Amino acid sequence: MPRFSANISMMFTEVPFPERFAAAAAAGFEAVEIQLPYEFGTDEIAAELERHGLRLVLINTPAGDWVSGERGLAALPGKEAAFRAAFAEAIAYARALGVRQVHAMAGNAEGPIARDTYIRNLRNACDQAAEADVTVLIEPINTHDMPGYHLTTTDDAVEVIEAVAADNLGLQLDLYHCQMMEGDLARRVESLLPLIGHIQVAGVPGRHEPDNGEICYDYLFGLLDDLGYDGWVGCEYAPAGRTEDGLGWFRKWRRAG
Repeated sequence: MPRFSANISMMFTEVPFPERFAAAAAAGFEAVEIQLPYEFGTDEIAAELERHGLRLVLINTPAGDWVSGERGLAALPGKEAAFRAAFAEAIAYARALGVRQVHAMAGNAEGPIARDTYIRNLRNACDQAAEADVTVLIEPINTHDMPGYHLTTTDDAVEVIEAVAADNLGLQLDLYHCQMMEGDLARRVESLLPLIGHIQVAGVPGRHEPDNGEICYDYLFGLLDDLGYDGWVGCEYAPAGRTEDGLGWFRKWRRAG
């Protein structure tokens, strides 16, 4: 049975951030993921994880100046020093909180110079992450939600992973983004499985609960079991209403105990 983590940057937002750990644990989640934890101290986060018996399985690198339109730094020419600083901060959080996977956000940039910058930055990041026993992940993001993002398809991600050629670089496969851009989810999961470090889910359209929309997640969750996927499935969706009211889909897949 797949292991599910709650993305508490998007779920349980009815309560203040520190209370979302308790809400996730009460709902039956064994783990959480946080997009950008950096406004909270590691001691505060660690205390909540320990108090509620949760693991933190994924964080993103700092995304730069979100207000001005930055959505990550890894592919931005001229921002190499800023990316190094952002990645160092992410690794410091990962070390303190026992996180084994960090998503290096590419940012909004196009063209071959941006691609070369991205590959160089990822190589350096993987070297740094290896010292902390951390895997770096890259995630294709759809152009409807994030126009101009550098990495948009799984084929593109595979090319980057092959170019970087680091053992600790993997694919963060968000099935919501993949459906929006490419479709053919089952075959993509099968073919990409050796590269996948983390999977995320949400309904299409709307990015709400995974039982709402055109994707048959029951089939895909069963496929993950059949394929022997042993990573986490992150619930990175915006609940259509109160988070707990939309967790009916999860009861079937919640682990006993």
